[in-house]
Amino acid sequence: MKRENPSSADNQQERSKMFLRGYVTGLVDGEGSFHIAFQIRKDLPLGISIIPEFHISQSSHSKGALEIAREILGCGYIKPNHRKSKDDTYVLVVRDRSDLLTKIVPFFQYYRLQTRKSDDFAKFCEIVGLMSKGLHKTTSGVRKIIDIAYTMNGDGARRIRTKQELITSLKSSETIRKSPPKADKI
Repeated sequence: MKRENPSSADNQQERSKMFLRGYVTGLVDGEGSFHIAFQIRKDLPLGISIIPEFHISQSSHSKGALEIAREILGCGYIKPNHRKSKDDTYVLVVRDRSDLLTKIVPFFQYYRLQTRKSDDFAKFCEIVGLMSKGLHKTTSGVRKIIDIAYTMNGDGARRIRTKQELITSLKSSETIRKSPPKADKI
């Protein structure tokens, strides 16, 4: 009968992967962000684009940490954080909703954050879930997403627009339904 060798190469590789997964979780606890961005866009039916984003930032000297995180998470891209400034940080960004749903959310549900960031992650999960159900295409759904998003990341203290500005710019579904069709130009 063959005995398992606990120090075999396979076990060492698995321990190394487990360590790196924990490393990524700690990195996100310190330098990560779960964020919901909003863009006012008149070309959209409700006038607002909702962009869920996951970020990790590091100085240019520690860019390798972002490469490790991207490899462990299996998604995202790395770019300069602020192209037009002297800031020398880089950021790993994940915006693809499929990657957020199938890679980011499950990863951090299993490898739990240990800081207050876990509250933002829970709200992020709720918003991504609402969007996967199509609620970002309804006025009431967008309002709910705005309400949740403005309780994240220090209650939206660093946001450019106020919550009220977004809600005011939101076109109601009722208004859209009642708008007369545009006449063809002759």
